[in-house]
Amino acid sequence: MSKTLIAFFSRADENYFSGAMRYVKVGNTEIVCNIIKELIPADMFKIEMKHPYSPVYMTCIDEAKKDLRAKARPELVTMPDSIDEYDTVVLAYPNYWGTMPMAVFTFLEAYDFADKTILPICTNEGSGMGSSERDIKRACPGADVKGGLAITGGSASNSKGSLQRWLKSNGLM
Repeated sequence: MSKTLIAFFSRADENYFSGAMRYVKVGNTEIVCNIIKELIPADMFKIEMKHPYSPVYMTCIDEAKKDLRAKARPELVTMPDSIDEYDTVVLAYPNYWGTMPMAVFTFLEAYDFADKTILPICTNEGSGMGSSERDIKRACPGADVKGGLAITGGSASNSKGSLQRWLKSNGLM
């Protein structure tokens, strides 16, 4: 029987929404993943940095840019013992400087994704998937990386229809 993991990085605190800053208790990517969890049977794993970025948006993006330039691999709070039992991984993250947050790279590089299917979802405010799909393919040789779904962060709570269509097109519904 096929088993699915939803692995995601999400940031609450001060976030950017269509030109304005707003404080949120739950990040957009986590909102999307909670909707997916309602739609399909799957386990969830939140990718969390041991030393998280600042809750202040402008400081956070500066920290994220510094990590990107340094090709940092931030230490995570916890990691699954194994992902061997999963055939499919829904990988969700916000767009940070045109790709995934560096903590997602930490997660991906810790496991062998050969013969697994990866379905990327990227929340953003207009920058789409960036280079993240290509970056996932590079980080996960042997994985079948499907076409991703870009979701505008401000529309995360209204993304159920898009998620259903995308999950169906990828054989998960």
